[in-house]
Amino acid sequence: MNFEHEQRLRVRYAETDQMGVVYYANYLIWFEVGRVEYCRAIGVSYKEMEKVANCFLAVVEANCRYHAPLTYDMEFVLRTRLTHFKRGFLAFDYRLVNLDGSGPLAVGWTKHIVTGPDGNPKNIPHPYAGLFKSGTPVSGSEVE
Repeated sequence: MNFEHEQRLRVRYAETDQMGVVYYANYLIWFEVGRVEYCRAIGVSYKEMEKVANCFLAVVEANCRYHAPLTYDMEFVLRTRLTHFKRGFLAFDYRLVNLDGSGPLAVGWTKHIVTGPDGNPKNIPHPYAGLFKSGTPVSGSEVE
């Protein structure tokens, strides 16, 4: 679980508040972007996992620590890493940094349980469990 996915993002005007800085809840949306792209990079399609395996990653806890404000049109890098995996539980860490790698601008984490469509806990079936456990990017998925 050493793989860290990097996603370059730009602050959109709609993501800012009246003071011209990013509204705090948008960081959680970016965490979701990072998580989905991390999964895609290791060969897990959220859409397929939900549709085919009836597995959903329900957020049970989220945290964000803000270090520096982001403003309209700023570009930054979102680094996402899977930090914990059991067949029915996952945890991700997120780190927002400047393009040159300096920062952090914000750091956070989310914890998830795996559920079925009925909301009851379940384990992630093969092959998804193996992909999460290996945490290895599939060919061509790493950000250059």
